Parts: sequence; C-alpha cells; structure tokens
Amino acid sequence: MKTPYKNIYSILKLNRFIVLSVIIGAVLTCIVSIVMVIKLHKESVNNAFVVNTNGSVIPLKMVSQRENLNVETLAHLELFHTYFYNIDASNYEKNLEKALWLGNSSVDALYRQKKADGVYNRLLQYSLVQKVLSIESKVDLQNEPYEFETKTIFEINRGTITDTYELTTTGKMIHVDRNFPKNTHGLLITNFFENSLKKITDEN
Repeated sequence: MKTPYKNIYSILKLNRFIVLSVIIGAVLTCIVSIVMVIKLHKESVNNAFVVNTNGSVIPLKMVSQRENLNVETLAHLELFHTYFYNIDASNYEKNLEKALWLGNSSVDALYRQKKADGVYNRLLQYSLVQKVLSIESKVDLQNEPYEFETKTIFEINRGTITDTYELTTTGKMIHVDRNFPKNTHGLLITNFFENSLKKITDEN
C-alpha cells in the first residue's frame, strides 16, 4: 500500500540537495572572487606609475615603483635644483614656487634667508641670469629618509661678465602622496642645506 509520506521524503531530499548545491556554489564563488580581488590589488599596487627616460612620472601601468626608486629620487633632485637655482628676473617667482612644493620647511627657510639677504632683489636690479649647467646627485636608498648629496654647476651672467660656480647641497628625502603636477614623484626634500659654494671659472 502506497502512502503519501514517501513523496514527502523524496521532496525533502530533493530540496536539501538543491540547498546544499546552492550553498557550496556560493562558497566556491566567494573564494574565487576573494582570490581574484587580492591578486588584482597586489598587481595594481605594484604597477601604478611609469617613469620615462627624462625622469618624468606618467600615471600608467605595469611597472614596479621599487625598481624606479633610484630614477625617481635623482629626477626629483634634478627638478628641485633646476627650479631653485635656474632663475632670472622673469621666472624666479614661478620657479621658486614650484621648488617649494618639492621640499619642506628647511627649503622654505633657505628661500626666506636668501630673500632677506637681497639675493632676489639683486637679480631684479642688475638683470642677472643664473643658469644651471649640470646637476649630479648621489642618493643612499638603504633606509628612508634617503640621504643625498648634490653638486650643481651654474653660471651667473652679469652682462659682460659670466662667473661659474659649484654648489654642494645635502639633505634627505621622504615619501609623500603624489600631487600631479606639483609633486609628481611623491618625494619631499628635508634637512636641506647648502654646504659649500666655490667659483670655478671666470669668463670675460
């Protein structure tokens, strides 16, 4: 004799099978999704920017920031020293403003000292042109903050006379948030100091 309970048991078994299948499928989907997100995050963190041959930073993909650290620090120092020392009566305000974005209060203090000493007034008064000829830097990347030493060769054109100087500067660098276009390398110069300045040639 057939009873209705057999049909109920069959339905319950089928329902349990469906529920378990759905749960297992959902768990597997979640695991795969988490693994994919973690992998994608790691790739995006390590592959956010590219540095081209002249040291400029472009927000592209698939390059390691660590591999480009040496290029970026050298490019940052070159950019800063160019802005800070390659000046004349027409561009000094614009260049110094850009330079101040690349350093901390130690750079600002030096700028204020030079301003108080009348450096920029003489630039305007005598129409001086201070032109950077070369910049060579050494950076210790073992530990942050990164210590550096930079030798900048520049000339000052006084009309009929051009004097050439070698300036040695030192300081440290730390990482900060990138700011396009004001601080594209995401580095900040600290403890900046002008160590020595010597005249190397006189040209008439």
